[in-house]
Amino acid sequence: ITSPVAFDILPLKLHPFSQSTPTGLDCVGWKRRISIPVIADGALDKTALTDDVGSEEDLYEDFRSSNHRYGHAGGGGEQLAINELISDGSVVYAEALWDHVTMDDQELGFKAGDVIEVMDATNKEWWWGRILDSEGWFPASFVRLRVNQDEPMEDYPLKVEGGKEDDSRRFGMGQTTKDQMRTNVINEIISTERDYIKHLKDICEGYIKQCRKRADMFTEEQLKTIFGNIEDIYRCQKKFVKALEKKFNKDHPHLSEVGSCFLEYQTEFQIYSEYCNNHPNACMELSRLTKVNKYVYFFEACRLLQKMIDISLDGFLLTPVQKICKYPLQLAELLKYTNPQHRDFKDVEAALNAMKNVARLINERKRRLENIDKIAQWQSSIEDWEGEDVLVRSSELIYSGELARISHPQAKSQQRMFFLFDHQLVCCKKDLLRRDILYYKSRINMDDMEILDVEDGKDKDFNISVKNAFKLHCRDTEEVHLFCAKKPEQKQRWLKAFENERRQVQLDQETGFSITEVQKKQAMLNASKQHHAGKPKAITRPYYDFLMRQKHPTLPTTLPQQQVFMLAEPKRKPSNFWQNISRLTPFRK
Repeated sequence: ITSPVAFDILPLKLHPFSQSTPTGLDCVGWKRRISIPVIADGALDKTALTDDVGSEEDLYEDFRSSNHRYGHAGGGGEQLAINELISDGSVVYAEALWDHVTMDDQELGFKAGDVIEVMDATNKEWWWGRILDSEGWFPASFVRLRVNQDEPMEDYPLKVEGGKEDDSRRFGMGQTTKDQMRTNVINEIISTERDYIKHLKDICEGYIKQCRKRADMFTEEQLKTIFGNIEDIYRCQKKFVKALEKKFNKDHPHLSEVGSCFLEYQTEFQIYSEYCNNHPNACMELSRLTKVNKYVYFFEACRLLQKMIDISLDGFLLTPVQKICKYPLQLAELLKYTNPQHRDFKDVEAALNAMKNVARLINERKRRLENIDKIAQWQSSIEDWEGEDVLVRSSELIYSGELARISHPQAKSQQRMFFLFDHQLVCCKKDLLRRDILYYKSRINMDDMEILDVEDGKDKDFNISVKNAFKLHCRDTEEVHLFCAKKPEQKQRWLKAFENERRQVQLDQETGFSITEVQKKQAMLNASKQHHAGKPKAITRPYYDFLMRQKHPTLPTTLPQQQVFMLAEPKRKPSNFWQNISRLTPFRK
């Protein structure tokens, strides 16, 4: 499945008219699309939310019985607008974000980039559409509405001889198509930013302020969990939209130069990382609170007083995650309709790459935070663990595998399993009978080490002949560790892994990535609970596979997938141990 940006989570496929709704969202991926139309501001009746715990229910019923129409049963302004256009006879086009492969005759298959004519959007999850002579259902979350609905589908994109796009077509009253298309994209960027600011303001003033007044219902810690750093995002976006409006040419929008704004704020947009990482926690906390009626009524009263559309709070809190995903899509559309001679071309091109990098960074940080739970589980599976937890200094498994370690003074060789994390190399010993059980032996601080490649032959320091060897040398203590791999390619993977470990440490320092003490303690606590719940204290096969397929560039892409999973699992001759044991069955008690 392809997508414009490196997304992790793909849309869920639901059957038409399914009652279930995709919820949750990875940092840079879409499972559900929610569009929030602007509704005129209304004065907030601060006396409406009283201090009586049960008053929210009465208030909610009053609003339900009144004639306020702040939303609709369709669940979103975008869907209602689409249906109105279709019913008026307008043609509505959507562009596929991902491939939709189906074997169902009632479903419409397509590839990413295909243009679909939307014929029915009354269902939230599945729309009815047409491509050429084929019609069928398709998941609404797999597409996005085209910004330029006036562009004919058969001319998308229009090519002439020589492979260049034809700018000679005229649009409306004499304006070239490309200029008009750029105008449409610029207008969409500006209008969606204004809508988004209104949306953030509604959350901050309609929900957070009211929640802070109810200390009997919410603690500050709960509010931090539910809303994350959305107030910081609101402040950042207010400055960003002001910068955009300064660059917006009202008389000739296609001449606007907005690329520099995205370049200026690319660093500040990294605050979305904290919000995206916290979003799953917010969903869980909201799910817990909304099991109690008084919270349901309170949140609904806040929404109605702020005159927000009919979407639940978790839906509103999803939009910042979607927003940071949408910037690369908007910039890609803008670049598509920007001539190379345009003064904004280079800035838009650079801004597109910059926002893709922001999305990748957010996604990578989210993956790293998700991994700390797995690392904590891995540590809890290790027998005889000593010293500080892995998470005290590390948050990423770079590489792992089996090596022969040779130590002074007898130059004795020992087969050990090694796990290379950022900042440290952990050494474990396999159980003689149960090879899936590991025992902790030692660790090496990688911050003090330099890597030395050793040629095949006799090593002077250890006075022995070695093959496929390398050393770790401590700069401060002159301590030397000698390791041997079974094959030359395994040695090269380890040398590459050590380079990547240093690169990861440097990148974390440059980007300021860190894991809070609270997150570390919570991960270890969760792992401890799972262990005490009766799970076997052994490195299970599924998690072992997880360790082997971590996202690190040390694994060569030319290797088959199954080979990659088993890199650290040395090939062994089949043992007759258990067959010999089975012969003793007559002597069992």
